Amino acid sequence: MNMKTVLILLGLALATIFALVCVLLTRGRSPSPCQQLPPEQEDTEDGQSLVFADLSPEEMSQVVRYLQGSLGVPLVDASRAKPSDNCIASLDLQVPAKAEALRFLDGGGARPPREALAVLYFGKQPEPNITEYVVGPLPVPAYHRDVTVPKYGGKVPYHRRPTLAVEYKQIGGFLKSQVFPSAPAFMQQVMEYDGANLAVMTAAPRGFQSGDRITWFVLFQNVSGFFVHPMGLEVLVDHSSLDMSQWAVSRVFYNGQYYRDMAQLESAYVQGRVSVEKVRKAPWDGDFSSMKPRAPPAALFPLQYEPQGPRYSIRNNRVLFQGWSFAFGMSVSTGLRLFDIRHKGERIAYEISVQEALSVYGSNCPGGMSTRYMDNSFGLGRYTSPLVRGVDCPYLATYVDTHSVSQSLRPRKRKASLCIFEQNLGSPLRRHYSNLQSLYYGGLVNSALVIRSIATVGNYDYVWDFIFYQNGALEGKVQATGYPSSSFLHGDGLRYGNRLWEHTLGTIHTHFINYKVDLDVGGLKNSLVAHDMAFEVTRAPWSPEQQMERPRLTRRVLDTEDQAAFRLQAKMPRYIFFAADSENKWGHQRGYRIQITSFAGDHIPESSSMERAISWARYQLAVTKRKEEEPTSSSVYNQNDPWTPTVAFADFINNETITNEDLVAWITAGFLHIPHSEDIPNTVTVGNSVGFLLRPYNYYDLDPSIYSHDGVFFTSEQDLKACETNPLACLPKTASCVPNFPPFTYDGFQNM
Repeated sequence: MNMKTVLILLGLALATIFALVCVLLTRGRSPSPCQQLPPEQEDTEDGQSLVFADLSPEEMSQVVRYLQGSLGVPLVDASRAKPSDNCIASLDLQVPAKAEALRFLDGGGARPPREALAVLYFGKQPEPNITEYVVGPLPVPAYHRDVTVPKYGGKVPYHRRPTLAVEYKQIGGFLKSQVFPSAPAFMQQVMEYDGANLAVMTAAPRGFQSGDRITWFVLFQNVSGFFVHPMGLEVLVDHSSLDMSQWAVSRVFYNGQYYRDMAQLESAYVQGRVSVEKVRKAPWDGDFSSMKPRAPPAALFPLQYEPQGPRYSIRNNRVLFQGWSFAFGMSVSTGLRLFDIRHKGERIAYEISVQEALSVYGSNCPGGMSTRYMDNSFGLGRYTSPLVRGVDCPYLATYVDTHSVSQSLRPRKRKASLCIFEQNLGSPLRRHYSNLQSLYYGGLVNSALVIRSIATVGNYDYVWDFIFYQNGALEGKVQATGYPSSSFLHGDGLRYGNRLWEHTLGTIHTHFINYKVDLDVGGLKNSLVAHDMAFEVTRAPWSPEQQMERPRLTRRVLDTEDQAAFRLQAKMPRYIFFAADSENKWGHQRGYRIQITSFAGDHIPESSSMERAISWARYQLAVTKRKEEEPTSSSVYNQNDPWTPTVAFADFINNETITNEDLVAWITAGFLHIPHSEDIPNTVTVGNSVGFLLRPYNYYDLDPSIYSHDGVFFTSEQDLKACETNPLACLPKTASCVPNFPPFTYDGFQNM
């Protein structure tokens, strides 16, 4: 072996060791200094993204202390509060006004003051109410201002407050101490009740008119996967009074029959007038609902790693990847959200965020038939769950902790509740094999950056992804998994779903997801343009006696909000895009196209008394003029008072001109779920995925991915085994060593 060969091998070995050290240093945190970013990704805006950063634990604690000392009323920890107490329900970042933020980001203006939005429940007042305060400046607050009336046009009535976890606990105590003891024989002999073997699931909304707080609670066996173990007993509780001693049972349902209360059910049972369906007691693991694998481990599934370390970087709350940059955050109510999304240095969108997740259920049991869940009321961010390495995200993804003050006075850390990773999708982004004229192959691996969170709201788990592709496209996607909700199978139950087990009816329901997409294509001022195709009948120029039908391009500018509001079942132009007031090299308006993947049907009849609360779901796409006073399509207060909605999206659409204006796209995607036997033990993500794509449309002069370092091109005349010709030929050397994987850890069961 000559000296030149030794030096080459030594160089390869050192390069491999250095790459592995980089990989090991970057696992589970932001990339370390050993990762070299391409020059075009050097961060020239260090710290600017912090205007969108979530509140830090220290800031949250400062806000709590400030409110405790400045409001002149006692504040009880929300985890112990009675309905008649005052408490802090949640804290979140108060996102600065867009104009103010852009002056700072683009114009060298002053940094906007950092502020928090505090939601307080005032139960100990002559007129109980919900109040929202903006508190600032952080990190040391010195002022607060009540924004409730300016924001909502009036005070928010107390009955609209989202239900605290402690209120559910108090209702559970009420059932256990006062309700169930009034039917001792039935509870013991039919339910085999021992004080701990029943689990309760809430329905929502809570009644039929504004002011109601009357909720159906459905009872299940308290086993793993209890959602598919209904017992047939449901109790309607009136918990509208702030005095818990005044709570009462309004109705009881068991196996198809309604009773005035538990005492009447007990009397009928003792007299033998109740049709009893005894449910076989399930073991603690749930038996058929257990997620424990039915097969032993075998060969390990494929794993993914970066041979030379991550190709993305995370600085504070800002991510850079292959020409992309964006800031991320986590809203307590709506979950994962992005700000200041740029490609090749140009802002594509100011904000992309989830707004609402709606499910409408059918059943012949009262709890199921009355359920219309609006999950931002429960908290898509609050219920973001810790992620499991290797399953929820790739094992070597970067995991990010988030923090919140929600229904407590102390910040709570959610370990590893966000993950960020680059994913080789296993298919080409583009390719061509030429065997005509010249012989060559050209292609580009489809490798994309993913930022992900997973929210577990009751029975459902929502996997939220934003995906960044090398051609300048961005995808928002949600996948639904978890357990199906169920009712007790009786009577004509099969009209409302499929039988999943002996007494389990998998109830039919819909899923609707609404996104806010504040695109800024080539600047703030955009127009909405529709392109499509129509056939025109013509004569063949070379043979006039012959008729032809040829496709032609149709163009239309949508001038008003009414023209830009597309109902769910309406025909929508297949190419619809935000157009800039500028052109590309070929004279076309630069644009970004909105492409929706959805299988949504009707959300709810518009004649329904609660439809206005979810009126965003009327539209697969609605584009409106952006207004600071229209920040969200829904409200956390709509769930418990949909009959007088705090925010009614339909009011946003009032035929305003949207030509050359700052515009927002409100996108709705959804699907129908009829639970079936393969939803046992629980629902899979395959086929239960919807979302949207934002795709450049004449925005560039050519596909920007042609400048990717991942491109492959070779001809029939080249040496395909030479690294300088074909980077794939280098893989046996550059990717020959698998990095040491860090030990598996999981903190999802801590501090429950």
